[in-house]
Amino acid sequence: MAEGLRERHKRRTRLRITETAVTLFVERGFDQVTVAEVAEAAEVSVNTLYKYFPAKEDLVLPPDQASPERLADIVRQRGSGQTAARAVLGRLREEVRRRDRAVGLSEGYGRFFAMMRAAPTLLARLEDLGSRMTDALTAVLAEETGAAPDDPLPRVMATQISCNHALVYAEIGKRTTAGEPPDTIAAAVLELLDLIEESLGERVLGYAPKDAKDPKSPQEEDRPCSG
Repeated sequence: MAEGLRERHKRRTRLRITETAVTLFVERGFDQVTVAEVAEAAEVSVNTLYKYFPAKEDLVLPPDQASPERLADIVRQRGSGQTAARAVLGRLREEVRRRDRAVGLSEGYGRFFAMMRAAPTLLARLEDLGSRMTDALTAVLAEETGAAPDDPLPRVMATQISCNHALVYAEIGKRTTAGEPPDTIAAAVLELLDLIEESLGERVLGYAPKDAKDPKSPQEEDRPCSG
């Protein structure tokens, strides 16, 4: 369905607000810029800004982009026979190879990342986001494998996957802060993803193949997440 004029206007307004906000936050710091200043610079009223972004943190981490459903959605969308861990590792490789903004591999991300690290409320939002990602992934794995409500295995597996997902982002952030260019970071992160896959036990890598109930996995001891 073609995008209507109203929807196009709303999308452009939303984009203008976020771009204006991020520019101001990077230049002056998240805590040093008020919502009113963002609204004035974006040429909208404060009330209009809050209709699009109910919280100031949403201007940096919009819920539709920084979604707690990210890992769960990747697993839901995996191909037939593909396991949960391999689906997430595969998606990360795709995003890194195409220098996707979703993983921070774009020019100028270093200053943006530094701004986020300097803002306690944004760090708290990121921590909460990671926890909610694990919860959502746990629910999907439990449902797809038919696990009993008191079975801890879906959460154990979700935690392993989430931890390594966070490790990749931490590595990108560290290298970005050090001033490395996106191509150099991408090469290093692809090597890291290979190492993560090699270090995971087959019980993790083979868990929850698509369209398979109560998956049987080799009883290899899982290796703890190192992130």
